[in-house]
Amino acid sequence: CSSLTEVTIPDSVTSIGDYAFYSCKSLTEITIPDSVTSIGYRAFWGCSSLTEVTIPDSVTSIGDETFYGCKSLTSVTISDSVTSIGYDAFSGCTSLTEVTIPDSVISIGNYAFNETPFLNNQTTDVKYAGKWVIGCNKNVTEVEIKSDTVGISGSAFLFCKSLTEVTI
Repeated sequence: CSSLTEVTIPDSVTSIGDYAFYSCKSLTEITIPDSVTSIGYRAFWGCSSLTEVTIPDSVTSIGDETFYGCKSLTSVTISDSVTSIGYDAFSGCTSLTEVTIPDSVISIGNYAFNETPFLNNQTTDVKYAGKWVIGCNKNVTEVEIKSDTVGISGSAFLFCKSLTEVTI
């Protein structure tokens, strides 16, 4: 569906399945209704014209690689109902600078924000998504985790080759 530009999903839909809008490169706008509770694997993978996404209150999980490679995506608002963000969920979103991560999130998968300005523009030694550690400055040798941190995502310290000490 390379020419599809806009999608309106009716309130009768409760789930957006795996690969639903995979590689719809012209898709600029998607309205996800409050009836949707889950967004599947690679549902919006490669939708390179999509610029903004709001995850409604009804959604509890964002699947693996859901928005992978959405290069024009600049802003994501995640509702308080979301408890998990899958691996590579927003990886490769090279324009993504603004993400709101609610305290309700109890799981963030590996590389969820890899290759994004949201992660790369953080100047601190430890990189956060909300209250989750998701990475670190690759040249850092010692880090101290904030006292209000609730989790450390998988592979958070994978590229921190010089890291010798972590204080939690």
